[in-house]
Amino acid sequence: MELILFSKFLNDHDAEGLVERGHQIGIDGYDLCVRPDHPVNPENVGEALPEVVHKLNSGGLSVPMVTGNFDLLYPDDSTAEPILSAMDEADVRLVKLGYFKFDPHGEDYWEKVSEIRAALEGWQKLGEKYGVKICYHTHSGLNMGLNCAALMHLLRGFDPRYIGAYVDTGHMVADGEPFPFGLAMVCRYLAIVALKDYFVNLKGGNGDERVKREPRMAGEGMVDWPEVFGELERVGFDGPLSVHAEYEKPSREDYLASLKDEVAYFRAQLA
Repeated sequence: MELILFSKFLNDHDAEGLVERGHQIGIDGYDLCVRPDHPVNPENVGEALPEVVHKLNSGGLSVPMVTGNFDLLYPDDSTAEPILSAMDEADVRLVKLGYFKFDPHGEDYWEKVSEIRAALEGWQKLGEKYGVKICYHTHSGLNMGLNCAALMHLLRGFDPRYIGAYVDTGHMVADGEPFPFGLAMVCRYLAIVALKDYFVNLKGGNGDERVKREPRMAGEGMVDWPEVFGELERVGFDGPLSVHAEYEKPSREDYLASLKDEVAYFRAQLA
């Protein structure tokens, strides 16, 4: 299993900066954002992605995945095929889509499932064309596929060579979904795992309780990391592990320094 870093918070780093930072913090590679305001974005992806990936590879870092923008949802999006084509050229084989939102008061759940599955049929065709696996991420809140159980309403029956599950340890805690239970449901489709820790509590009262998710450094939240790594080993998962590092620190310098500590924590768990 490779430890890669989600580059969301390193949008001020060019390819050389990503190489330097990657070696400094001890990762194997990157889950590279292809979003506006990033060095690789939907407008320049055709030229920039192969170039940046080549520089990262030359610096000893892999790029097994790219993460699209939040609105990358449908296969007929004008950016969809250029991104997958650039991925094929750069030999990047996993892509993360955006999030399909759901309004429980204004939409029919099963109609929404059917709509998304129709989109995934198109994605599967593009995935087969370019040799890319399209991944959907479990993200708590009013998002379709918010946990492994709901995700399988979307993915079940598709070809796992081209459609994959991207499970998130932190969001599984937020939704109260036990990791072994969720893993059992998605195992056939599991392509990548997000490493994220949360502390979850209830705020409010008098009938107005709501869940508050607080991102924490690994080991300071509620994720049972020995269980997570033990279960991944048990099922023989050998895909990438994406460190999300979404917690806050007093300064940018403190945050960048903390990345090395979090990666070291995960290295110890892997060992």
